[in-house]
Amino acid sequence: MVNSAFNDYVAALEAVFDATVLNGNDDQLFASGYLRGHVDLVVAQLELNAQADAAAVMPAVMASVEAARHELSPADFQHIQDFLAQLAAVKHP
Repeated sequence: MVNSAFNDYVAALEAVFDATVLNGNDDQLFASGYLRGHVDLVVAQLELNAQADAAAVMPAVMASVEAARHELSPADFQHIQDFLAQLAAVKHP
């Protein structure tokens, strides 16, 4: 069963993505779209493995991005890192 703190944290992350869709520039939109896929995958995996802990989300997202780093140009990776910093600033309960 997924706890409410986990759901609240995921909702707060989603709010960052949604705000970027409304107000972001092209680079932010790229990073947002790229990272949303990573976040969605991590959240689903944590839920399926009964490990739905807010504190586990960002470390798993960062590991996922690092594993896929070879797919990105240095400039794109920097945009991803900048957006990751915004997500990491979201406090979890």
